[in-house]
Amino acid sequence: MTIERRTFLRQIASASGGWTLAPLLTGLTACGRIGAESLSLPIPPPTGVRVIEPYGPLGRSADSHTLDIPSAFRCVPISSGGVPSRVRPDFLVPNAFDGMAAFPLPNGNVRLIRNHEMVDPPQSAEAFGTPYYDRRASGGTTSLEIRIVGRGKDLEVELVDEFASLTGTVFNCAGGPTPWGSWLSCEETTVGTTRGYDRPHGYIFEVRAAATSPEEAVPLRDMGRFVHEAIAVDPGTGVVYETEDAYYLPTRPDLPGAGLYRFIPNRPGVLADGGRLQILAVTDQPGYVTARDQILGMTVRAHWIDLDRPDPPEAEDDPRALFREGLSKGAAVFARLEGAFPGDGGIYVVSTNGGEAQAGQVFHYRPTSRDAGELTTVFESPSRDVLDGPDNIVVSPRGGLLMCEDARGTEFIRGLDREGSVTDLVRAPHVAGTPEPGEFAGACFSPDGRVLFFNVQGSHLVGAGASSTTYALWGPWEDGPL
Repeated sequence: MTIERRTFLRQIASASGGWTLAPLLTGLTACGRIGAESLSLPIPPPTGVRVIEPYGPLGRSADSHTLDIPSAFRCVPISSGGVPSRVRPDFLVPNAFDGMAAFPLPNGNVRLIRNHEMVDPPQSAEAFGTPYYDRRASGGTTSLEIRIVGRGKDLEVELVDEFASLTGTVFNCAGGPTPWGSWLSCEETTVGTTRGYDRPHGYIFEVRAAATSPEEAVPLRDMGRFVHEAIAVDPGTGVVYETEDAYYLPTRPDLPGAGLYRFIPNRPGVLADGGRLQILAVTDQPGYVTARDQILGMTVRAHWIDLDRPDPPEAEDDPRALFREGLSKGAAVFARLEGAFPGDGGIYVVSTNGGEAQAGQVFHYRPTSRDAGELTTVFESPSRDVLDGPDNIVVSPRGGLLMCEDARGTEFIRGLDREGSVTDLVRAPHVAGTPEPGEFAGACFSPDGRVLFFNVQGSHLVGAGASSTTYALWGPWEDGPL
């Protein structure tokens, strides 16, 4: 048992069986609780969202020539995909950088664990390390060691090491960190043997931050087989919340929407020991659709429904098989749930194309008892010019919510503060007649909060197109809410 796990289990024991999440950061729910006693900040109407520039206007980065950032900040590339590692020339770094998290290492450095959303067909795919889960799958995770030295204008970020840490998986999109020192990597597909792979896919895999070589790839089947996106762990109980990236179109029975799930482990911190999978439902409103007709700040009562078959055998042919079971029992319907992150006594989740403008929504779920809670609509984008297709999210050490866009044309990393104002932090401009920039992904802060790491995704196939890049961004965060 690691030091991290012992510490986590002591936290579990001290929680005395309580089911409320520890409030990690001050926050954003104040801007979404109209009429609630906790309301402390004004809430702008959806059509009156303010876009502010607390860090100044964006201009071309001196170190990263395809990105625009505030002039007082620096943004440097630290790793590239599709090419040999700059610190391990014999290691060809896979492309398609996606979800990512940062962990402290005992030597004071930072461990980044990064997903690779590789989708090569099984006829040509090859695992990029051993041991692997499926030799015909080209996705997985890599782990990086980062050294941060100096302060202020003298701060420097250096790549120390980079290696494979999970291989033989496919379509590793997002995931999330655990309080016991690991990364949960999620497969955003349910392909399997009927599609030419050696093994079934659609699972969550765990990677220890302490690992220095590829981990044994163990599918956590009790956590569900569906089109996974992100996870967020309740640090007080070890309950894992999971999002599903699936479209909702009311006229298409094959696109019934996505669910918000939670996994209650038999032993907190030991996910491989199994547990119980549930899906969220809005109380007294079975099949409640969150994607339309929401009022900013509206809170609805919610509860959890047990799922009988977390690993349905028909999932390979019907990726929405698990959600259909939940829907038959009254589950709530979301439109493409993607990013998830704990904060403010609950978890934040984003709907990538929910809302009247289909440009994105932010929800906050707060448990109120063992089996129930509240779901609040915190933000809805009124226009793609304000926020377009939020995907990966992270709550900043200063209480703001950062969102990576997955849209068309010019891409942004944007922040949402506690007053409901939007801040443009990073921009990847799109010039007409040129290839579109890759989506932003994997935003996460160093453990000390000084450096934001993020990815530009690049190509999803071996040997194809644009290289992925991991960047480090830092500057006078104290000048604004992020």
